[in-house]
Amino acid sequence: MLEDKNPSKTSLGDLGEFALIDHLTQSFSLQNPSSVLGPGDDAAVLYHGKDPTLISTDLLVEGVHFDLTYMPLKHLGYKAVMVNLSDLYAMNAHPQQITVSLAVSNRFTLEAIDELYQGIALACKNYKIDLIGGDTTSSITGLILSISVLGSAPKKKLVHRKGAQENDLLVVSGDLGAAYAGLQVLEREKAVFKVNPNSQPDLTNYAYSIERQLKPEARKDVIDLLDELQIIPTSMIDISDGLSSEILHLSKASKVGFHLFEEKIPIDPEVNLICEEFKLNSATAALNGGEDYELLFTVKQKDYEKIKSHPFLTVVGHACEANAGCQLITGLGHQIELTAQGWQSFSKEDLS
Repeated sequence: MLEDKNPSKTSLGDLGEFALIDHLTQSFSLQNPSSVLGPGDDAAVLYHGKDPTLISTDLLVEGVHFDLTYMPLKHLGYKAVMVNLSDLYAMNAHPQQITVSLAVSNRFTLEAIDELYQGIALACKNYKIDLIGGDTTSSITGLILSISVLGSAPKKKLVHRKGAQENDLLVVSGDLGAAYAGLQVLEREKAVFKVNPNSQPDLTNYAYSIERQLKPEARKDVIDLLDELQIIPTSMIDISDGLSSEILHLSKASKVGFHLFEEKIPIDPEVNLICEEFKLNSATAALNGGEDYELLFTVKQKDYEKIKSHPFLTVVGHACEANAGCQLITGLGHQIELTAQGWQSFSKEDLS
């Protein structure tokens, strides 16, 4: 193997996904009055009329983001739309249109691609989204799926990652860790299938977690709930890369620290059982697992009475001064610094 003698070359694995985005976009500045917000949040913001337009895009690559061994194509189509819708809900906006671009190898039949689009169509129907275009091309490596979403929100209701202030409450929707727990079950059954293709697994006890992995739902209901409660979060993000990573994103954008209380993190009982089975810490699954597509946001203290008893929402911590950093407070009162250990594109493991 030839030795690389150029010490100036930097591995993408040394950067990680978010540092790479920052690096690639640092020399770009917005030149058009209609461009209000570029890279750095869950969606870009444009002005072409009374209300701002939001746009976001995600790329899903076979073998990196999904495994067709256990991911049905219909579920993949549905999930791909949810990933994008979640980005707009994370800015308190309503998605309205999507475009779908597809690169596919010749091992896929027309019937297989029809199945993929059945999932996309179901997502569009359930969330009242219009498919307005896209592109198709060939691939030599499998299936690549890219979806862009457009939507809008009244300017006064638009929420960014920045905006949290000291003493704001940190709130999460739903429960966390189930998607990661479901992935562990699916990966185990995949390994069993490779050894014994005739095996018939009983997944009854894992139904909730598997569904959260294969067919998540974007939290439009939470956006509608916040509107009903007349709450506009001070900052917000969706949980795609793990609770720890998302808290750090809010911290960086808002220039505040956070105290997260471990005992407050909402975890479904099934997730606890799966984690016991796999000898995992369920809090670790919630903190670092990712793909939950729940919403993480901050609200003013005065809004506590509106949310304190709601089954969809859990106060898990609060914002503090930036110098305090982001700390996990254990049940014994110990403080552990939060680190980003969730999903990272271009990790060294991925590139090895």
